[in-house]
Amino acid sequence: MTDVTASGVPGAITTSDGVPLKVSLARATRRQRIQALLLVLPLLLFLLVAFVLPIGEMLFRSIYSPVGPNLLPNFSKVIHEWDGEDLQPEAVFEVFVKDMTKAKESNEIGKTIGNLATRVNYEIPGSRGLFTKSARKVKNITEGPYKEALIALDKRWENQHIWRTLQRISSNYTASFYLAATDRKYNEDNEIVRADPLYQIYLPILGKTLWLSALITFICLLIAYPVSYLLATLPLRTSNMLMIMVLLPFWTSLLVRTTAWIAMLQTEGIVNNILVFTRVISEESRIQMIYNQTGTIVAMVHILLPFMILPLYSVMKTIPPYYMRAARSLGATGTYSFIKVYFPQTIPGIAAGTLLVFILAIGYYITPALVGGSDGLLISNLIADHIKKTLNWSLGSALGAILLAIVLIFYWVYNKLVGVDNLKFG
Repeated sequence: MTDVTASGVPGAITTSDGVPLKVSLARATRRQRIQALLLVLPLLLFLLVAFVLPIGEMLFRSIYSPVGPNLLPNFSKVIHEWDGEDLQPEAVFEVFVKDMTKAKESNEIGKTIGNLATRVNYEIPGSRGLFTKSARKVKNITEGPYKEALIALDKRWENQHIWRTLQRISSNYTASFYLAATDRKYNEDNEIVRADPLYQIYLPILGKTLWLSALITFICLLIAYPVSYLLATLPLRTSNMLMIMVLLPFWTSLLVRTTAWIAMLQTEGIVNNILVFTRVISEESRIQMIYNQTGTIVAMVHILLPFMILPLYSVMKTIPPYYMRAARSLGATGTYSFIKVYFPQTIPGIAAGTLLVFILAIGYYITPALVGGSDGLLISNLIADHIKKTLNWSLGSALGAILLAIVLIFYWVYNKLVGVDNLKFG
């Protein structure tokens, strides 16, 4: 579209200040985009700092192990030339002894023999003493033959399993922590095998975590569905009062709610006292409902139940009540009308609630730690132990990465079966 200038020559449409309209619109659009970006920038920075960077650090740490290259730089280069069959030549022992001597004299944080001993001990339990003992005496080895001198310090230096482990940890990146997280390890023949029964703990606890999370989700659905139906169909005054009762736990500290269950479920607690008073059980047969899986299930169902009720309620509230009346007027029974008319319309709420509760349950930490005991612990508790107690951050990161992969797979399956676009969280 053009305009006619004073001289009669066609020209572009301009604004009042003489700027072409196309240029003015482009500037306005660019300003709007910049304003929108500035508005969401704090959220993007928050997601980057609190979500993307921690997950990236976790994934990186699960495969990164720089102890060997940092502590024994020269040895890390020559050890990779070893074929892993016969004992290393004299030159390798010489480089190893000299690097150990320098490492013993160094006081740099993160580059001590203790770090190396701890790293090898992850692979070969009980080997820490070999390195600490040798580190104290290796400075006395000033000349060759270095192989005989090192073996004279400790006969275990003849074990090729030790040297194969040193060869593996002499790389910055390793899959050893993922092997340990799946209850596998390298044997003395450098083959990947199942770990000893004593160390087969992660996969069973991971399976128990998935099972308990699914069970808790199912129990929450059974309880939340009728409650949500009442909230959606009762008069507004009554439903508001019930909704306040549903939301009331959110106004109480999670720690307080969890410890309250300890007082209620212990053998001398309120629940057992009521059962004894009503003669359901005898005084001698009080039920142990705390510091086991029962306590974990009860406490977590109570805490996660609102996360199931709210999505269901938001969906049920939008279902017109005359649908059921219309079905019954056409001859359908109440049960048939519910199954064929009402229930299918609540599936988006069910899908949203189960997805939310399951993902929250699979990573829960505080409640199982307080009421679960040794029988009710979940995989998140083991991850926390490696981060806080054993300080094996790489193994904890590998377990966390596996847990993240399971959640992503679960989310993908949900997207295929239900469709994420159909989920309604309220």
